[in-house]
Amino acid sequence: MIHNTTIDSQINHRSIRKFKDQELSADQLQTLYTVFQHTATSMFMQNTSLLHITDEAKKAKIRELCNQNYVGAEGDLFIFVVDLYRNQQIRQQLGKDDGRLHMTDLFMQGMDDTLLAWQNVANAVESMGLGYVPLGTINDHPLAMLETLALPELTFPALGMQVGVPDQEPQLKPRLPQKFTVFEDKYRRDFKVSDLDDYDQIVTQYYDLRDSNRRIDSFTKQITGAKLDKHSIDRDELPELLHKQGLCLDWK
Repeated sequence: MIHNTTIDSQINHRSIRKFKDQELSADQLQTLYTVFQHTATSMFMQNTSLLHITDEAKKAKIRELCNQNYVGAEGDLFIFVVDLYRNQQIRQQLGKDDGRLHMTDLFMQGMDDTLLAWQNVANAVESMGLGYVPLGTINDHPLAMLETLALPELTFPALGMQVGVPDQEPQLKPRLPQKFTVFEDKYRRDFKVSDLDDYDQIVTQYYDLRDSNRRIDSFTKQITGAKLDKHSIDRDELPELLHKQGLCLDWK
């Protein structure tokens, strides 16, 4: 296997949830903005935008909605946004209708652009000796978050990122063995839960070492646990949010 500083950093990635009380410098911010700007984009539509949240009241509300005390606290908070609004305005101001901007196809292109940009920025963050944690929780209460961010139509907050100077050194979290996730040419269907016994033991040991007072079960028990059992949560509002934003209107 090939090793270099970039690959080793990616393989050894750890989510950081405790940061030093230090904001990013102007140079660090500009570097991240430029990396974001130069990410690959589908059809050169550039369907993504980046929000750097600095308002303390807004950060507090986002922290409340995410229910994670490190969100918007030490370091810097970013929200990565699928953005078809800008291209709508270009079309309308030049005498064109919205065309395909309300179709699921265009939303998915915007989602591709946004997630590529998110990962590009994440790599840049770690290359500068900083740390980050992904914030999928920005969509735990999607309609409330949309109101908090005051985003225009044809936009969607896809993923957040808290960035800062790490103030912890967490263990490397064990991932599924590649034989379960990487395939040549054809998806393998001959999967048996019993094949995960060894991995389950590794995951259980990882959580025991991380916090022996907070019992977390094996991987398979997490998958069969309450998180994926049938129940209603605010995330079920996501289709309503997308339609409210004029997105995916062909998806009923």
